[in-house]
Amino acid sequence: MATQTAPTLPELEAARERVAGHARVTPVYGSETLSRRAGRRVWLKAENLQRTGSFKIRGAVNKLTGLASDERAAGVIAASAGNHGQAVAWAARELGIRATVFMPQDAPMAKVDATRNYGAETVLAGETFDDALAEAMARAEASGATFVHAFEDEAVIAGQGTLGLELAEQLPDAETFLLPIGGGGLAAGIAIALRALRPGVRLVGVQAGKHGQGTIADGIAVKHPGELTMSILDQLLDEVVHVDDEEIAEAITLLLERSKLVVEGAGAASVAALLGGKAGGAGGVCALLSGGNIDATLLMSVVRHGLARAGRYLVLRTSVPDHPGELLKLLQLVADRRGNIVEINHRREGMGIGLVRTGVELTLVTRDEQHCVELCSALAAAGYEFERLR
Repeated sequence: MATQTAPTLPELEAARERVAGHARVTPVYGSETLSRRAGRRVWLKAENLQRTGSFKIRGAVNKLTGLASDERAAGVIAASAGNHGQAVAWAARELGIRATVFMPQDAPMAKVDATRNYGAETVLAGETFDDALAEAMARAEASGATFVHAFEDEAVIAGQGTLGLELAEQLPDAETFLLPIGGGGLAAGIAIALRALRPGVRLVGVQAGKHGQGTIADGIAVKHPGELTMSILDQLLDEVVHVDDEEIAEAITLLLERSKLVVEGAGAASVAALLGGKAGGAGGVCALLSGGNIDATLLMSVVRHGLARAGRYLVLRTSVPDHPGELLKLLQLVADRRGNIVEINHRREGMGIGLVRTGVELTLVTRDEQHCVELCSALAAAGYEFERLR
């Protein structure tokens, strides 16, 4: 394969013409809540509202529209944690091209089903994205199909860079841009556009998780960014910061509750960095919400965890004497302190439960951490021994 070079601004502009009519120009929203939390003006680029639920449609359309007729006839193959696969499947369907997408075995079912529904053959292969990538490349070489890399491709990077062209027009006053980094195609494309059109802005890359560990930000759960993308990012980014799953969960929950935006882990990474005080610089800041394809079961778990972390969700384990009225006393104590009980588990047998006692696990909705502390103090004062689980 010929050595690849970074796409130029004219190539990004040409990509914008090819992508027009396929990808949406997604909106930018100001956030009063995030602005207050960050102490600076905050905008959200809602790419989670893009077709197929993420920015990936831009690069996929730009790549596939550039294929020759014989390449289209041979079909395309991609490897994806989910979003790239959906985008390739959608673009291939629109252009009448056969597509096969390799995905990790534990890829979110929302993304697997969507990829299939867009018409692509979907193959679950390996435990990680890199495993799926290896099998996809082997299939492409054996079959003669065109392999569409998720990020290490000039045409894909140029397509993602159309997002940067939009940002330059939509946010002339923003001074800092927070860009999620997985493989690096999105951040590289945007960085090329903004450095050409707004050279003085601050560009911060955001990575999730730690090497060798999983993360709820599956969309950017790549062991290493690409060589081409990193060569671009090393030159154009001001800084790269890291966020963990706790910070991402808080960001997902806050975006859902206050901004009414459903965002996946990778899409919330930029907001997590902002909330963690990692954006740096001064002036207005834009957090890019790169995708919204979060599995419903994961979303429920994340929201519950996020609420617990914010002191809005309290889980306690205790026990009461096994006599009539004792459970009522406990529940009345909680009600008097305005704790809203949403679940009760009541057991007479189990580890650590005495013969004349009954185990009780309470799940409560609370106002904030101070409310949690008040409830726990009231229980202790009433003589209850308990364990706070969340």
